[in-house]
Amino acid sequence: MVDAVIVGSVALDTVKTPFGEVKEVLGGAATYSSYAASFFAKPGIVAVVGEDFPKEHLQLLEARGIDTSGIKKEGKTFRWEGFYEYDMNEAKTVKTELNSFESFSPKIPEEYKKAKYVFLANINPELQLKVLEQIESPEMVMLDSMNLWIYTKKDKLLDVIKKSDVLLLNDGEARQMFNTPNLAIAGAEALKLGVKHFIIKKGEHGALLFSEGSHFNAPGYPLEAIKDPTGCGDSFAGGLIGYMAKTNNSDESNLRKAIVYGSVLASFNAEDFSLNRLKQISNQDIEKRYKEFEKMRQF
Repeated sequence: MVDAVIVGSVALDTVKTPFGEVKEVLGGAATYSSYAASFFAKPGIVAVVGEDFPKEHLQLLEARGIDTSGIKKEGKTFRWEGFYEYDMNEAKTVKTELNSFESFSPKIPEEYKKAKYVFLANINPELQLKVLEQIESPEMVMLDSMNLWIYTKKDKLLDVIKKSDVLLLNDGEARQMFNTPNLAIAGAEALKLGVKHFIIKKGEHGALLFSEGSHFNAPGYPLEAIKDPTGCGDSFAGGLIGYMAKTNNSDESNLRKAIVYGSVLASFNAEDFSLNRLKQISNQDIEKRYKEFEKMRQF
């Protein structure tokens, strides 16, 4: 049985930044988040790839203890091409080829249905609702989304939010979702919808947590070498849900620790393209940087 179910995209990315360029490397929200989660727990991916998807990528995930039985294979793999300028917080899309991801309909394997921790990565909210119908009694459902769904399917997105425990958006999405430039107001509005916690990702500036009657601010890690921020938000989410699944404790105090662990994984991910940096680190590296985060918050 898996500890956490992660539903989202597995893709081949072509990325250019001021510090290099890669072509058709392993990417996708479910890829980054499941790999980050695997440092703490056993995740299972629900996704679709094409018949052209390289076997070595699946082998890489499986070698990390990630269950890939929820990955369906058909057609051609989803591809994304984009670039970053010196503002590394904003990706500019050159081309998107949805391919088999366009008709993706998540089917949850039987052995995943009893999982207590679920991360709904950025996909159509109608599909996110279908996933929740198949999960029996989750302890924590964490939901991510994007500006496209806020603009085109807000009603359905609101339906998913009301069934979730943790809402995860970046600062621009939070302002758009709640129609306010003020993130504190956005936090209050999110809690009114019924989620227990609202996390706002602020890229290199860390993350905000809004809960009923409390607020937490996790710092960003001051990296000197940033090569590619692609997948950092998903690495953050994966580290978070993985730690929550490992500890099996959904209290806010534990969620705060999970947010810092997520920030640690995101900071490592930014240091190289694709999963290159995450493939090099150990749990000892993670703990060392976690201690650095603790020191940054002492005063």
